[in-house]
Amino acid sequence: MGDYRRVNELQDTPPGTPGPPPGSAGPAAQQPADQPPVKPVIRAAAAKRANASVIGMIIALMVSIAAFLPVLLMNPTPDTGGYRPDVNVTAVARNAAGVAGFTPAAPDTGDTFRPNYARWESGSSSGVATWEVGYLTPKDSFIGLVQTRQANPTWLLQQTGNAPVTGTRAAGGREWELRDTGKGEKSMVLDYRGTTVVLTGPASLEEFSVLAAAVVASLERNPAATSSPKATTAP
Repeated sequence: MGDYRRVNELQDTPPGTPGPPPGSAGPAAQQPADQPPVKPVIRAAAAKRANASVIGMIIALMVSIAAFLPVLLMNPTPDTGGYRPDVNVTAVARNAAGVAGFTPAAPDTGDTFRPNYARWESGSSSGVATWEVGYLTPKDSFIGLVQTRQANPTWLLQQTGNAPVTGTRAAGGREWELRDTGKGEKSMVLDYRGTTVVLTGPASLEEFSVLAAAVVASLERNPAATSSPKATTAP
């Protein structure tokens, strides 16, 4: 007696109809290749809320800028390009005279040469106490003035950058020794009325002569320096 149930199962499957491949989820899980991907759709209410948030942020930023702008305009950034330090060379020189042993030079240059420092250096490192003033020239260059009554050859070479003597130059009715490095820096040196004055910087010789003449006038107004103490050599 045959197995009639096996015969009935074979009859339920039409011939020539392939079954689903192994591991397939069936026709419901398959998607045609030519069908476009599904795009998410944002509801109109949600999109409206998002746009409202962005617009609110922009409005708040504009209000903040509008509130800050008047404060910025009323307090402009200070212009430091034309800053001129208030240096009273005459007053500082008067105060230094007590320790210097002579009245330091305070050239009257009007508003042409602008001092940016004036000081008395005790000479603790070099052994030579000095009066020092820095001047900004009318052509925006620089000349430094150094005056002492303790000058020595080594100190003088240091002040002039080891520049050789290249000649003399008349200024203020006196002959100044001219020293030039040939690299922009130059010096004019004068021994007069008990002190040595050295002018050094990259300025033009014409500006050197103007300042040197004012220095001579200041030296002649001041009493001559007393005999200088012996200079010491720095270790």
